[in-house]
Amino acid sequence: MSIWRYANPAEFMRVTGPLVVPMWVLACAMVAVAVTWGLSVPVDDKQGNTIHIMFLHVPAALLAINTYFVMALASVIGLVRRHHVSFLVAKAAAPIGAAFTMIAYFTGYVWGIPIWDASPTHAVWLADPKLLSMAIMFFFYIGYMALWATIDDPDKAADLTAVLCLVGVLFAFLSRYAVEFFPSIHQEVSLTAVRPGQRVDDAYRTPLYFCMAAYYVLFFALLLSRARTEIRLRRLRALRLAEA
Repeated sequence: MSIWRYANPAEFMRVTGPLVVPMWVLACAMVAVAVTWGLSVPVDDKQGNTIHIMFLHVPAALLAINTYFVMALASVIGLVRRHHVSFLVAKAAAPIGAAFTMIAYFTGYVWGIPIWDASPTHAVWLADPKLLSMAIMFFFYIGYMALWATIDDPDKAADLTAVLCLVGVLFAFLSRYAVEFFPSIHQEVSLTAVRPGQRVDDAYRTPLYFCMAAYYVLFFALLLSRARTEIRLRRLRALRLAEA
């Protein structure tokens, strides 16, 4: 059985229909537990109560970047295989990724204020390679959505937005790995399987992993619902054109 059969809009709607409600129930339950757990962790000696921001900032930052990679993958599949569902999945993911990017950017700034206020780098934080690449990636999100909105022909819009999305992959990559390549005021990656050793205490690491899982489930619930909405809107447009 080929996986590409799910690229058929009717088959995609049939298979994903029963998943929507359970996915949302699971997402809401996990996010509620994640928020409660994140707010109940011990106060850090150095960061104080601002440590609680980590449980929103880290999952949001990961999703901001990985959502762009999901869009890029869907765009490649759409360009190569010419599956409309792939283009619509990418389109559906864009507002989600943009929202998580804004959350990550704002919470990261607030989280960093106690540290940056005591450092001369506070005045030039916008020029930091990680923060700058994150900001550029956000504008690619905005440009991608704007391009969809300004082109009437959905097939032409799908192709052009896919190309634009792929151009922005460089900044998504830099948003993830800029700390590894360039001097940065942003701290190094704390959770990674590449480097040995534990850099986050268990009191914070375990709930952080759960928060990450919870927000990923929320992402998939949002993506599933938005992708189904985009398919319905495409069908509605086709019906209106047929009646005209």
